[in-house]
Amino acid sequence: MAEHPTGIPIQLEPLVTRVLAPNPSPYTAGGTQTHVVGTHDLAIIDPGPDDPAHIAALLDVVAGRPVSAIVITHHHRDHSPASRPLAAATGAPVVGAAPVFVSGDSPRLDAAFDADYAPDRVLADGETVAGQGWTLAAVATPGHTSNHLAFALPETRVLFSGDHVMGWATSVISPPDGDMGAYMASLDKLLARDDRVYYPGHGEAVDNPRRLVRGMLGHRKQREGQILRLLRESPLPLGSMTARMYVGLDPRLIPAAERSVLAHLYDLRGRGLVNEEDAAWRTAA
Repeated sequence: MAEHPTGIPIQLEPLVTRVLAPNPSPYTAGGTQTHVVGTHDLAIIDPGPDDPAHIAALLDVVAGRPVSAIVITHHHRDHSPASRPLAAATGAPVVGAAPVFVSGDSPRLDAAFDADYAPDRVLADGETVAGQGWTLAAVATPGHTSNHLAFALPETRVLFSGDHVMGWATSVISPPDGDMGAYMASLDKLLARDDRVYYPGHGEAVDNPRRLVRGMLGHRKQREGQILRLLRESPLPLGSMTARMYVGLDPRLIPAAERSVLAHLYDLRGRGLVNEEDAAWRTAA
């Protein structure tokens, strides 16, 4: 995947400029992509980590123009912490995803929850923020996290898809806050839309979003079928099942794979298809 350099603004279209944060990892691809919307007054979507160089690059893009809103799709540490220094520098309110409490003993991956996230305004599905020549409408897309929002720009049929649909990999669904059933329902919701392009939080722009969303739905259904086939052969603990499903996976990504398999198992259990007994999963009788 071709990534542009960090800190360099790339104008994707007249209303949208992208700036890549310097936080590459196995879970973030080349880093978090911050999108600046507008030409007169601005919105900054997912400002990213609290990194001084990235914040300076965003303020260079702002160039003294008013910022109407700092918009958050979800409060993982690679998306929301820079909202605080940016709000201090610009006076803009922080709006978007609701805060979520995650207990200290919950499983965490590279992008843990930002415990200090405190939005000035929480947006519900369909609610908007607007400026001169642009509108951002919240599209509730829970699954990756329970509070995840995408944001539609109806003026140009753009969707800022956050981590729900990315241009380089499928989302990690990590219980208890991640929910596979909600994630699949959110994909169905996006499939019913007619967005022209997605600008995700990680990876390149998605130019044929409905085709990608159909593929993601198919991929998850294949994983579900794979789990059921394995469990029909014999009961399996989570680790053994993941190893059989993800042969050759980069070891750094095994924890994420286990969390997504667990999310599938919880969804299947909720539908009465599997259960867990003595630390092993099995098909329901």
